[in-house]
Amino acid sequence: MTAALSIHQPDEQPIPLIDLTAQFQGMSAEIMAAVETVFTEQKFILGDEVAALEEEVATYCDARHAIGCNSGTDALILALQALDIGPGDEVITTPFSFFATASAVCRAGATPVFVDIEPDGYNLDPQRVEEAITPRTKAIIPVHLFGQCCEMEPLWRIAAQNHLAIIEDACQAIGAAYRGRRTGVLGTVACFSFFPTKNLGGAGDGGMMTTDDPQLAARLKRLRVHGDVGQYEHLEIGMNSRLDALQAAVLRVKLRKLDDWSAARQQNAKRYVDSFRQHKLHDLLQAPKVLADRAHVYNQFSVRVKHGLRDAVMKSLRDRKVGCAIYYPKPLHVQKCFASLGYQLGDFPIAEAAAREVLALPIYPELPTADHARVVTELTRISQELLPASVPQRKAA
Repeated sequence: MTAALSIHQPDEQPIPLIDLTAQFQGMSAEIMAAVETVFTEQKFILGDEVAALEEEVATYCDARHAIGCNSGTDALILALQALDIGPGDEVITTPFSFFATASAVCRAGATPVFVDIEPDGYNLDPQRVEEAITPRTKAIIPVHLFGQCCEMEPLWRIAAQNHLAIIEDACQAIGAAYRGRRTGVLGTVACFSFFPTKNLGGAGDGGMMTTDDPQLAARLKRLRVHGDVGQYEHLEIGMNSRLDALQAAVLRVKLRKLDDWSAARQQNAKRYVDSFRQHKLHDLLQAPKVLADRAHVYNQFSVRVKHGLRDAVMKSLRDRKVGCAIYYPKPLHVQKCFASLGYQLGDFPIAEAAAREVLALPIYPELPTADHARVVTELTRISQELLPASVPQRKAA
């Protein structure tokens, strides 16, 4: 379905980038009943609700084990600790991701080593990964950014040849698939986030790790509770990263609807692509590409804005009350806190270009058709306003 141009009304309601209330209103009775059960039983930490969610997530991902924790950030830290990655070790990852991908490596005592991304999917470039391996490299953290999987086959080969672990940062990609297999089983261990704005979001922070390795699963369970194996017997120093039963109860209700929500996001993405073509927006915007052998679940629908006009387009959309955001405006290698790693602007030109050009549009499952059409209408007007003044200058230069 494509969007038709409409006349802008100054009193039109804002279109949010994400609307969590719309989702809640459609399932409030189920969620509140699940929450009430937890309050009635007064069992708030781990327990049966968490165990049930772990089993259901493991089944969903086709993994043998799932271990709940306090957040996606903690999931990454715990995974690194469980793999004995620490001081003196290096972990290869992307500079174009949420901060926690790299900060978790530092929190574990290891050193993040950044490599550039490939331009179409915004994920790790496997060739660059191979070039960055040193005797200190212990793991690779591919990030399935915006809901689309990395190119995993070459990473599997690189990891096997160099005896490296693969830690999937799947915090934006639950339900995404590569060659028919969902995230959660594409590496040694996978890490998920249940932050409220994720495709499967809780009522606060929450995280999960999945693995097929029973010994690794046992260690992850131990590390999330201070290294305790029971009866105050601590085999190692872990951390306090338990998943609350309240969060698990909410997530169990939502998990049953996840595939429907993913399908709705995919349909909204298709509408954008069709509408961009109909209204000839390709001169201004490049829609996300779905790469071969992938199932994209669109945690974000991040377009690339051409001709250096990203910030102007963002301001114009916001002036027109259309929600949009940049994920992520500053690559990790030029963040002040990572200055000691020695990277400079220009080291990773593809990631830096993405940071200058990407802009996320509303894609949430409950996005009304009329709002979707209005986003395209406003983008068409903005294109007509901006391109005549800018494109000829660019071509002349």
